Amino acid sequence: MIKILAGGKKNTDWALAACAEYEKRLRKPFEIEWEFFEEEKLKQKLTEWPFDGRSFVICCDERGENISSPEFSQRLESAFINGKNVVILIGGAYGFDDATRQRADFVWSFSKLVFPHELFRTMVVEQIYRAQEINRGGKYHHE
Repeated sequence: MIKILAGGKKNTDWALAACAEYEKRLRKPFEIEWEFFEEEKLKQKLTEWPFDGRSFVICCDERGENISSPEFSQRLESAFINGKNVVILIGGAYGFDDATRQRADFVWSFSKLVFPHELFRTMVVEQIYRAQEINRGGKYHHE
């Protein structure tokens, strides 16, 4: 199971439809559960978040590490093999503070660019689907 905690504005219809298109293709353990928060409420939730090692926590931030899709797939597979759920954090307009980035297991950057929330959420779901297909040897991803 992959839980995504997302800050910022709610999704528009086009973003919900785009995410739903990829989500309907996901199979265990790659299925997604979303939780949306206003930015301040997400910050509060993360100050209380246990970061206790039972989940593999990925913090999406442009200051993180840029990895390939196969590397992302391997990280998810490793977490699942080790019995961990995956938690992906998508920040609001101001991103995450140093403390949150330091407490995460992995800080993931798509690029040095900053993306609108709806587009980024869609890109994350697509990468989860791509990771699933890489993991199962599907034809979706090309090298």
